[in-house]
Amino acid sequence: MTDWEEKLQKEFERAESARALGNEGQARVCARRAAGIAIREYYARRGQPVRTPSAYDLLQLLAGEPHLSPELKQAATYLTLRVNEEFKLPIDVDLMNEARKLCDGLLSTM
Repeated sequence: MTDWEEKLQKEFERAESARALGNEGQARVCARRAAGIAIREYYARRGQPVRTPSAYDLLQLLAGEPHLSPELKQAATYLTLRVNEEFKLPIDVDLMNEARKLCDGLLSTM
């Protein structure tokens, strides 16, 4: 297993642990970080340098990719949603599932 694969797996494990403990906010953070790891690897495989350490910035960059499937663009967009004053997402979406969909979609196309 490569370094990025280990990091990706650990983030999803952290997300699942956080969710199991009722900490949905932390689960969302881990899901976004997992997506960031996959996006970095996606761009590395395409020979495109990534200059930001921010998973949020990477998600925004990816959402604007013209060649990306609508489903993966939507997943990236969901992962950039901000929570409201009650720390809830404005729509009912499972960011862990969206992050997995995005990671699988990006990394299986290479």
